[in-house]
Amino acid sequence: MGKSELSGRDTWQDYSGANAGNAEKSFFAVMQHIFRGTPYRVREKPKEFKNIYADIDLPAQVTKEIYNPPRDYTHGIVPDYAIDNSKTDKHLYVEVKRQDGWVEGKEMSAGRGNAHERSNKLFTPGLIKIMQSKANLGDKILPFWVVFQGDISRDPKRNREIHCWYQGIERHFFMWRDSTKGEALAEHFNKFLKPLLE
Repeated sequence: MGKSELSGRDTWQDYSGANAGNAEKSFFAVMQHIFRGTPYRVREKPKEFKNIYADIDLPAQVTKEIYNPPRDYTHGIVPDYAIDNSKTDKHLYVEVKRQDGWVEGKEMSAGRGNAHERSNKLFTPGLIKIMQSKANLGDKILPFWVVFQGDISRDPKRNREIHCWYQGIERHFFMWRDSTKGEALAEHFNKFLKPLLE
């Protein structure tokens, strides 16, 4: 384990001890704390993609066949967070999906939400290309990380779907099953995603 990993681990241990009585931790609070004193930072609601769709030029035939008002509106996406390395100018975009799920004491229908399905927009070729252009990670690395929180992280049906979708790229999702603790979240980032930003 390198010096930066040890430093991050020590910072997390300090945070965990000082906040042991707290209930659920937020992604932002955990990452902000473990990044203290490092070149990493976490930004809420990064705006670099907020108008990407409005800038898409459609084929002339499509433009003729649809309603085509002046493009003076905002139309894009805003991820929940961005993780930036100020030394390398590399960025990773994060979606945190909190959703109910089918767990002990609940009906199967408790897992009917589709937040996990909506996160699949990140896999689309056009969006990957646009996000890669800002992430500075190259064109071989997915520029996103999806963190699932709440009962969805323990739902047997949703876990099977997500594990199927992310086959071969498992580092790009994380099931934050016990969000009263951030150790596992920090460990996943340090082991699998931090190297992408170095």
